[in-house]
Amino acid sequence: TDIKKLSLNELKKNVKKSNGSKNEIMTNEPESDNAKRGILTNNGDILTDIEAEKLKIMKQQEEQRLAREEFMKVKQRILERERIQKEEQEKRIKALVDELNDMVGLSEVKEEIRSLVNLIKIRKLREEMNMPVMDMSYHMVFTGGPGTGKTTVARLVGKIYKELGILSDGKMIETDRSGLVAGYVGQTAMKVHDVVKEAMGGILFIDEAYSLVNPDMPNDFGTEAVDALVKLMEDNRDDLVIIVAGYTDEMENFLKSNTGLISRFNKFINFPDYTKEELVSILAVMAEKAGLKIDDAAKQKVLELLRKKRKEQWKDFGNARGMRNMFEKFVVNQANRLVKLENPTRDDLMTIKEEDVFDR
Repeated sequence: TDIKKLSLNELKKNVKKSNGSKNEIMTNEPESDNAKRGILTNNGDILTDIEAEKLKIMKQQEEQRLAREEFMKVKQRILERERIQKEEQEKRIKALVDELNDMVGLSEVKEEIRSLVNLIKIRKLREEMNMPVMDMSYHMVFTGGPGTGKTTVARLVGKIYKELGILSDGKMIETDRSGLVAGYVGQTAMKVHDVVKEAMGGILFIDEAYSLVNPDMPNDFGTEAVDALVKLMEDNRDDLVIIVAGYTDEMENFLKSNTGLISRFNKFINFPDYTKEELVSILAVMAEKAGLKIDDAAKQKVLELLRKKRKEQWKDFGNARGMRNMFEKFVVNQANRLVKLENPTRDDLMTIKEEDVFDR
């Protein structure tokens, strides 16, 4: 199988000998071929040096062509896979944004989150094109009363951040003062460190964060918790987002308690109280998720109950949390009514009626 380089006469003689034609070769070969050099190929062809060099170049060109074709096929497969992955990512982000949009009310909150998503997308495009980008803090402050959807939105933000590549996990760890502050010197920092470690890759949601700072107690361990939190926020900024939440006025005082907090939390989203009509819509959503429905007369009676509440009652009502409590009572009332029926229908079992709507 080795390629041999001999004179053309020698090559031809060897080839002809193997075919039993020695005499014919010896008499017919021109003498000048003795001075020429040739190549015997693996398939038995005899080529001159020039022909062999041309063949070599042609083979190299063919190999290069095949290599380019294979490279383009691989590249095309990679691009197609990336396109599919991007489409699937966009679908997941859209589903999460749709889930946010399906929440009752919160029009300003939804607009803020949509703008934030758009900002991050454009920032990613600039990075891909090696364009300069501004530093961006993803930590946020949610202000508003209880039951206004802060926890639900924070959970969605974590999932959206994961899809956008801001976070590696997207989970949410919820905590408050009791989960961060210990009763002895030095233990608080360790407790904060453990909670932050658990939340790495996702969202750390601190409810009623203002309770960490007590102006009337300068030696309160909550200050130690805030100091530790500020340092850990900076050290883990690439894969941790902290969202602090609470009443508007109290949260402003909380941020002023430490200069490090103000510089790290620069995104504020306010969650207003729901209107009475929105609360009735929230009640209907709760019923639907529980496989129930509330008839129109019952909805109207719920609205009347809400309108009759005094101002001091609203303070403790808790928006959607208050509606959850009301809904659970209505379900109990419905059960007490249905057991008195001899043969309740499927519709009876599914429907909360006007007579079920009382809160006592």
